[in-house]
Amino acid sequence: MKLRDRGLIIAGLAVFLIVATFPFWYGRGKVVAPPDLELDTPVIKKLAERKCIESTPFMRTNHMKLLVAWRDSAVRKGNRIYTATNGKTFEMNLTGTCLNCHSNQKHFCDRCHTYVGAKPDCWNCHIIPEDIPK
Repeated sequence: MKLRDRGLIIAGLAVFLIVATFPFWYGRGKVVAPPDLELDTPVIKKLAERKCIESTPFMRTNHMKLLVAWRDSAVRKGNRIYTATNGKTFEMNLTGTCLNCHSNQKHFCDRCHTYVGAKPDCWNCHIIPEDIPK
């Protein structure tokens, strides 16, 4: 390395550090409020007890892992019965189980998925009950 190249190397490292750390310092201090979920579907309003198949904290954190496990179990292994941690059993059926209550995709599913930047492919195969022609 020649002495005259030192300036170019330092400038190159500085540019690299700025570009590599840009996402971190650009978003610093910007807060986006989480979405306010609407759980007021007609089915949920009629329920005596508003409980999902698992606890709310579990479902908020792990619903996609649960759905992937359901898919693998039901489609690939032929097991369509899920036993929850409380011992209750449910049919592994996105449309008949989850979407029966959470039928407001635009106000429930899409708000969170948009907020976190997720693009689930559930709707490629599954139909929202409200979209089924009557």
